[in-house]
Amino acid sequence: MISSVIGRTMAALLLAAAPAAAQRAAVVPAGDISPVHDPVIIREGGTYHVFSTGLGKGPQGIIAARTSPDLTTWQRGTPPFERIPDWAAKAIPGATNMWAPDISYVNGRYRLYYAVSTFGSNRSAIGLATSPTLDPTAPGYGWRDEGLVVMSQPDSDYNAIDPAFLQDEKGRHWLSLGSFWSGLKLFELDPRTGKLLRPDAPPRTIAARKVPVGAPSAVEAPYVFRHGGYYWLLASYDYCCKGVNSTYYTVIGRSKQVEGPYLGKDGSAMTAGGGTILLRADLQERERFRGPGHVGHLRDKDGTDILVYHAYDREHQGAPTLRIAPLRWGADGWPEAITQ
Repeated sequence: MISSVIGRTMAALLLAAAPAAAQRAAVVPAGDISPVHDPVIIREGGTYHVFSTGLGKGPQGIIAARTSPDLTTWQRGTPPFERIPDWAAKAIPGATNMWAPDISYVNGRYRLYYAVSTFGSNRSAIGLATSPTLDPTAPGYGWRDEGLVVMSQPDSDYNAIDPAFLQDEKGRHWLSLGSFWSGLKLFELDPRTGKLLRPDAPPRTIAARKVPVGAPSAVEAPYVFRHGGYYWLLASYDYCCKGVNSTYYTVIGRSKQVEGPYLGKDGSAMTAGGGTILLRADLQERERFRGPGHVGHLRDKDGTDILVYHAYDREHQGAPTLRIAPLRWGADGWPEAITQ
């Protein structure tokens, strides 16, 4: 009995020590890492791919693409689009690029969800494109646009931007999306098509900010992933897109159910502006990278959870820049972002 207790105690001590020894170190991206806004990440074979909001000239200004062999050194990749699809340009007059893509591998094809909108409007659409590979030199490479997934109108109580795909533990498919208005939403998808399973069904609210009537509800960029028996919701609060004056920061909450409720470590509900702060740049005079937010997630081949996000570089005129942070999971089951 005593030997059994000692054995269990030693095993627990060894397990507690193991994560620190195996922990992924901070990542400092280099190379072509700016301008990057609203990034998402995936790995195919030995290559990491980041897709982000279209910025700049040519196809990179529609949806931007970058690749890396090691998460550190990045270069321009092959953008998936030459121009905005005809249906999207017609649906959203005035749109000049595509926003906040999401990438996943489902049923033998890569799914790229993307948003088309204009700043300050909730007349927005999310579309879907698919390809059998991300490697432009591989046989069969090529993006096929699958068209509209969901659209919001000026009279909608949500905004159809910032899509992110999730497959739950039961095999059901979901799309989280949204910004401002009445908050972040969750729609169930048809696993076969990647589009809405029930187009007429109202979405589920998974995060919102409680503000005075008429004031903007500053929340956007949902991303849900699974870890340790929970679903984890990432969201960005406050304001992006103001360079070094951006007040963006990232919060996280968890739920046993994919539809929520998502709660912070202190029990605060993300449907009431709660959650636990994960990424924030508080010290104006010391922090180089301001307004960290719009987070994407990758579970790497060694099991490490990796976050990508953008922040505004004070040393380069506030340019939106690719940032990467592995997660360290604490004994209490909650994560810490390793940024340095």
